[in-house]
Amino acid sequence: MNDGHRRLGQGAATALVVANMVGTGVFTTSGILMGILGSPWLVLLTWLLGGVVALLGALCYGALAQRIPESGGEYVFLSRTLHPGAAFVAGWLSLIVGFAVPLGALAFAFAEYMRPWLPAFASPRVVATLLLIGASLLHLGSLSFGARVQAAVVVAEVVLITLFAAFGLGRLYPDGFHTTPLAGNFGKMGLALVIVSFSYLGWNAAVYIGGEVRDPERNLPRSLIYGTSAVTLLYLALNALFVFAAPGQVLAGRIDVAHVAATAVGGPWLAMAVSALVALALALCVSALTMTGPQVAARMAADGLLPRAFRAAAGRPPRVALLAQLGLGLLALWTATFEGILTYVGFTLGISTLATIIGLCRIRLKEGPVLHVPGWPWVPGLFMAFVACSTIFTVVQRPFEGLVGLATLGLGAAAYTLRQHGRSARIGATPPASPPPAV
Repeated sequence: MNDGHRRLGQGAATALVVANMVGTGVFTTSGILMGILGSPWLVLLTWLLGGVVALLGALCYGALAQRIPESGGEYVFLSRTLHPGAAFVAGWLSLIVGFAVPLGALAFAFAEYMRPWLPAFASPRVVATLLLIGASLLHLGSLSFGARVQAAVVVAEVVLITLFAAFGLGRLYPDGFHTTPLAGNFGKMGLALVIVSFSYLGWNAAVYIGGEVRDPERNLPRSLIYGTSAVTLLYLALNALFVFAAPGQVLAGRIDVAHVAATAVGGPWLAMAVSALVALALALCVSALTMTGPQVAARMAADGLLPRAFRAAAGRPPRVALLAQLGLGLLALWTATFEGILTYVGFTLGISTLATIIGLCRIRLKEGPVLHVPGWPWVPGLFMAFVACSTIFTVVQRPFEGLVGLATLGLGAAAYTLRQHGRSARIGATPPASPPPAV
């Protein structure tokens, strides 16, 4: 395969996975989980299970990336393994739910964490707007330059977070790990996994820029697995600190759990430093989403499903797609609320990944062992079981967010149907253009 236009190595792809994953969820979720589950050990078990599910997904996506080493993520995978309609809906979800909506929410969270360093008159939404524009400008000129800058900052971020976790774990309050837990509620683990799943979103980030990665058959699977494994270990260390830094009754229901833990083990100055670290993580997550999202729109445009202007020129990022994503992100920032976004995004994107693994199983059954899927059939089977159970729990425990997610899927399917009918009417009996046929 000609790698002349593939500019990113394994390190940059792995850094992209880490940057996509380490966002607001890990710093805000454990207090909510403590209120739901009542036991710090159940909270840690939830984070561990979330990491296992993400790693199962990374193994499956790694197999697909070896078979289809191109940019576009679920859109490309589904267009090759299931049906163009499924690919269109997956692309629709990626553009709206996977990138634009989280961009607005993450930018707003960044501005909230930056409050201690901002003038009193500074509006969080204005600060968030400046972040979104800055991230877009960073990746507007050169994909490889933005990736190199991001990779360097990700390394520094991971080192700082690891140092904070190590420092905090050594200074836990006197009762430490011997704390008496609240009454544990194992029956709500399903709902807790749905909430945690948002924090692990991004484990599949590298497949969105597969066409830009050198030696993709080798580097894409490794970047997915290495990045997901590293983040899982980091999450476990951080959350061990969070849930044992103070009594469970104090942490239960708190969103600013990182601030509470830092104050408990190091006082207000450490709390301020941790707030700055959280802001850095959020900014990196915004940068990573800004970089990867336009690749989906560019691929859909190349397949004739979006206007030609969204396509990417050789060696350059898809600039029109990037600017369109910026516009959608700003719209979400100024019109939407943060409440419910975690569950909504986790639910809808979970369905998209479930469909993608179904496509993997389809071509594996068709091609046989020539398509190597690690742990076949248990790895994809366990992943699908986890995601299916989480989907059911979402509909039962959070029916509004579940219905909104299903409505988003329905709108995508309706848009595809209308587009196909419109093209058929224009070109008469000539079959409409569509993505490459399923393998």
